[in-house]
Amino acid sequence: MKKEFKYITAFLAVLIIRLIPFRVPNLEPVMAVIMPFGKKYGRLMVFSFGFLSISIYDALTSGFGVWTLITAIAYGLLGLGASYFFENRSGWKNYASYAVIATIVYDAVTGLTIGPLFFHQSFMVSLVGQIPFTLIHLLGNVSFAIVLSPVIEKWLVKKEEKVAVLKHVSFVS
Repeated sequence: MKKEFKYITAFLAVLIIRLIPFRVPNLEPVMAVIMPFGKKYGRLMVFSFGFLSISIYDALTSGFGVWTLITAIAYGLLGLGASYFFENRSGWKNYASYAVIATIVYDAVTGLTIGPLFFHQSFMVSLVGQIPFTLIHLLGNVSFAIVLSPVIEKWLVKKEEKVAVLKHVSFVS
């Protein structure tokens, strides 16, 4: 039950932060959460976190469109990737590294395809517009990865370690 509570709490916190009016675009903690969640939750749960973070936000703001499907699947896949990447890794350096790679991949896949394929933008216009957007996205994701992801990981692990110790003490006694 506590596992679900933490999942829902983190999900709502991310959604509320993303709903702050006049927020800088792409300055949001979705990546910072899916990385430690990828380490601690199952692959389906972390995929769902990324997918639903995008889908529910779009439903509440801009509405659904083809961009929702593409970006939601992409963020879900980033969560899935995090579950593999963080199986045997931890620490702020690993979180920062994953944030850099995942952000560049995500922005390249979403930013350079949606405009040209669905809104008839030229590739060059998409590329030039994507550069400042990706720089902000990198700044936010890496900063949150360094500061927030280790804290979230400790929050997820803290109770589990206490329970494991208590079970061990009870079993030994």
